[in-house]
Amino acid sequence: MSVKKAFDKVAGVYDETRKQLIPCFDDFYGTVQQLVSLIEIPVRKVLDLGAGTGLLTAMVSSILPDAEYTLCDISDNMLDVARKRFQGEKIETRYLVSDYSTEHINEKYDVIVSGLSIHHLTGQKKEALFQKLFNNLNEGGMFINADQVMGKTKEIDNIYRSTWIRQVKENGTTDETLQAAFERMKQDKMSTLPDQLKWLKDAGLITSIAGLKVTVSSYIPERSRQTC
Repeated sequence: MSVKKAFDKVAGVYDETRKQLIPCFDDFYGTVQQLVSLIEIPVRKVLDLGAGTGLLTAMVSSILPDAEYTLCDISDNMLDVARKRFQGEKIETRYLVSDYSTEHINEKYDVIVSGLSIHHLTGQKKEALFQKLFNNLNEGGMFINADQVMGKTKEIDNIYRSTWIRQVKENGTTDETLQAAFERMKQDKMSTLPDQLKWLKDAGLITSIAGLKVTVSSYIPERSRQTC
């Protein structure tokens, strides 16, 4: 099953299970909100990569309500849910059905965010995407990638997985929901944090908070509360 088919299939119920499957839900999305509040330039345009049902856009727009939001996702079913979420809301939204890993992004943005999406790409495609995104950020812009990572060793990764399973069961996750999550996780192609930080640095996306073009990358493993 492709990533698109996997998420098309669960679009209607996706949001219902987020707090169960992300044990550190409030910290996870709260960290993104804190980071976008640090940007020093006027934010007019925001791009959400792998936007899905618009959950992350909703979180960011609560901090930056006057920006125009472009929600990009490979699943039109997921974006249909996002359209319903923002129907009647005051924020300006656009919707783009696209595979951001292969298709060109034509515009520049002040903020680019992504939540639990880029881990579906191979390491090579992650590296290429980071290089591409550098050219899509305006000066002083910010890229925030809130995602899950692979443990640096097999032993660490096993701890991540077993900890996550225990925590989601404690959250009351049903066997049906957990099995559906396992099915989607077959599409995961996670990379280690050190590898991704290197790719971000090589792309010019990691400089310093005082730099003109700043990227803050926040990797919070979905499968471990230890980093929350």
